Amino acid sequence: QLQLVESGGGLVQAGGSLRLSCVASGSIFSMRAMGWYRQAPGKQRELVATITRGGIINYANSVKGRFTVSTDNFKNTVYLQMNSLKPEDTAVYYCNAETQFTDYWGQGTQVTVSS
Repeated sequence: QLQLVESGGGLVQAGGSLRLSCVASGSIFSMRAMGWYRQAPGKQRELVATITRGGIINYANSVKGRFTVSTDNFKNTVYLQMNSLKPEDTAVYYCNAETQFTDYWGQGTQVTVSS
């Protein structure tokens, strides 16, 4: 079992920055990858960025060059540094941890970007 707790969301003006954090507890050794997804009102949840224990990183095209995902060497925390934020980045951001058998999700943190 894994528990994920996000923090760092909030309200920011377009062009600004935010840093999200997600702390995992429980069976940390079972995590193969961690990352971030988001869901805007009326839309499906979508991938933002993921990072594997081996260091392979994947970004959504919409955030490449603006967002950076990182971990503390997979000890228990994944970060999402978000720069040059746009109103279309407004969404609930969810932390995700992938194991061999299932995915775990955090409760979500709201990010709102005003124009």
